[in-house]
Amino acid sequence: MTSSVRSSRGNPFSPPAPGMRQLTRVFLMVALLGTGGCAYLLGPSEPPPPPWDAASPPPITELVELADVEPVEVGIPPAPNRYDPDTNVIHYDVELVIAPENDRVSARTTIRYTREVRGPHTMALDFTGMSVEAVTWGGDVLEFTHEGDRLEFEAPGSPGVFDTLQVEIMTRGAPTDGLILRENVHGEPSAFADNWPNRAHFWFPARDHPSDQATVSFTVHAPEGRKVVANGVLVEGPSPASPERAGGLEGLMSWRWENRVPIPTYLMVVGVADMVVMDQGLAACGHAPVSPREDGCIEVTGWAFPPDTAHARQVFARSGEMVDLYVDMFGPYPYEKLANVQSSTRFGGMENASAIFYSEDAIASGRDIEGTVAHEIAHQWFGNSVTPADWPHLWLSEGFASYFGPYFWEHVEGQLVFRERIHANRDRYLDSDVTHRPVVDEHAENLLDLLNANSYQKGSMVLHMLRWVLGDRAFFQGVRRYYQRHAGENVVTQDFQVAMEEAHGEPLDWFFQQWLHRPGYPEYEVEWDWDAGGGTVELKITQVQDEGWPLFRMPMEFEFLLDGGVHREIHLVDGREWTRTLALPGEPTQVRPDPDGWLLARFR
Repeated sequence: MTSSVRSSRGNPFSPPAPGMRQLTRVFLMVALLGTGGCAYLLGPSEPPPPPWDAASPPPITELVELADVEPVEVGIPPAPNRYDPDTNVIHYDVELVIAPENDRVSARTTIRYTREVRGPHTMALDFTGMSVEAVTWGGDVLEFTHEGDRLEFEAPGSPGVFDTLQVEIMTRGAPTDGLILRENVHGEPSAFADNWPNRAHFWFPARDHPSDQATVSFTVHAPEGRKVVANGVLVEGPSPASPERAGGLEGLMSWRWENRVPIPTYLMVVGVADMVVMDQGLAACGHAPVSPREDGCIEVTGWAFPPDTAHARQVFARSGEMVDLYVDMFGPYPYEKLANVQSSTRFGGMENASAIFYSEDAIASGRDIEGTVAHEIAHQWFGNSVTPADWPHLWLSEGFASYFGPYFWEHVEGQLVFRERIHANRDRYLDSDVTHRPVVDEHAENLLDLLNANSYQKGSMVLHMLRWVLGDRAFFQGVRRYYQRHAGENVVTQDFQVAMEEAHGEPLDWFFQQWLHRPGYPEYEVEWDWDAGGGTVELKITQVQDEGWPLFRMPMEFEFLLDGGVHREIHLVDGREWTRTLALPGEPTQVRPDPDGWLLARFR
């Protein structure tokens, strides 16, 4: 993603310790019988069926009073051992109703999962900010507890190991985050999901952690006149929705999208608004294995609000060219399509798999966001298909997009233009307030704090320096090997290090430790003195950075400006003080360290 304010894995899997929370049992105690509205209190041992057809989302007509549910704070990391390691969600099927007033939603979320242990078990899911109306299992209504951001129930399970299990959860309310219901920049109603880092569970129950990937389907019942976009391919609709399936509302249209490639929940999105869909050609032809098209291409489209289509068409115009470049560099395009969508994301852009959301204000105001477009498209490989297993490794997503996004300009306009963009990343990091923290940061109190210059700009410079250390051939071979080995998987920084060491043929622990697991950067004080008698220059480099930062070891190029020419040499510089006596063909008038700007450093 692009932030509008630029900005060793713990094991999250196992149940919480007893007594962590005091849970309040929630029962459906009232069953409405007949038309007279008589009600009976039922005992807690047998939860009654819900007072509507539980095969559809619960009603959200104006007669329904929505529960006032207090959500949790956004971005809080999950407690250690929150998730059961024996459980793996394999599919979400979310049926969502958007009220015409755009102020409330109703949903029925079907979750299919497997377990490594047979039999009854406690199932815990992340969910907050909306009410849970019922939980069903094979038609039976289950008791459940819902407090804070944790929904929990006792599931019957199955007699076999790795059997596919299924539960249905009915919810309704006005999401406070995750699914943004508001007027768009032109005053028209819109609804857009915006899930990073763990805000999906503000609008549908989930295991809202990047390490648990699943396929997803969305059936959206939306007011007529609004279009619906989501991950994957459109398989049904738009067609009239029956009130029985649409929360009791009339005049809605149904759309069904299916995403058949497992993705983390933060990439699972829908968008609902009055939009114009622009055909922007085909890409990845013959290199899109999950494309639904017979020719093996993906369709590239732009989605924009009617007043903004001209500018959106312009900034999205080279999307197909970007896709084709990254296919050549990394490997096949991993999803069914590419839709670039004007939306209400809080970020400059959000890389949702196959349906990228961009800032509505940026497009409406006519800003040039083509750099953001390249950044988000690069994410389809790095961040989406190869997904960080945990948030501290975010640089494997944002650092890669911040490097290979600008690389598009090296491809189309030359290396000097690319260097300008990368050097802007370098300067932004050097001027940031996070230089005292490592890139792989295990101690962020709020996950949104990781959207910083370490994850983005320093991450991109780490790749730039690695390219310098390895050379182009080994660097790009290593990146391609890393992607193709881990496509569709979760990764940590060590996985990337292994792939690059294989390409380099030498250990790189020294490089990864100093640049990713330690804070800071080198500050070099450069001194030199010419010895005319010996025809040599005495060169001294002193590292004068913060005492708490490491002493860096890096190959450095020196450019000596001579009368009538230029002389360059590369030396490995390390230690607090580094000195060399170098023979030169003439007296230098100037000594320039790192003349091409490969290093993340300050020079004095």
